[in-house]
Amino acid sequence: MSAPKKSLEESTLERRVVFEGQFLKVRRDLAQMPDGTTATREFVQHPGAAAMVPIGTDERILVERQYRYSMGAIHVEIPAGKIDPGEASLQTARRELLEETGYEARQWAFLTRVHPAIGFSDEVMDLYLAKDLVLRERSMDLDEFLEIEWVTLGWMMDELRAGRLPDVKTQIAMHWLDRLYSGLWPWPAFDL
Repeated sequence: MSAPKKSLEESTLERRVVFEGQFLKVRRDLAQMPDGTTATREFVQHPGAAAMVPIGTDERILVERQYRYSMGAIHVEIPAGKIDPGEASLQTARRELLEETGYEARQWAFLTRVHPAIGFSDEVMDLYLAKDLVLRERSMDLDEFLEIEWVTLGWMMDELRAGRLPDVKTQIAMHWLDRLYSGLWPWPAFDL
């Protein structure tokens, strides 16, 4: 691919928060385009998140079934949660795994960083693998209701192919696992 003739970068002329909720903000900025014109840019500011794929000794995956109000449906997902102020993403992953599933992991590996909704949000999500799991005690948030279940990668890939796994972080994680288990990609080091 050849280099573009003009810069594609936009610059911010004005910033304005038009909505501020409990953990999300919506901004409407005025930006200058590469050609000098201006345009409005609206996006959701998100504190960031971490997600993990808990893998059992039998290679099954621990997933959650959770009702997602915005979608009006129950979805199968890997555990995840938003980053709290002052928290690193790995700390978030460890905390969320314990809170939501009751498990702690003794081994962690970083998979990748994703931007789940790059067209309208600045959310950054780090994905991890978690294994050598030890059952402790769940301590979910008061407004959190979910069920956990052990499933195989084959089941997850079948659900994905059938269109019953619409959650993007879960799809990405399953594609990673599929490549890792097939030997197409090398396993990351479990050294976190």
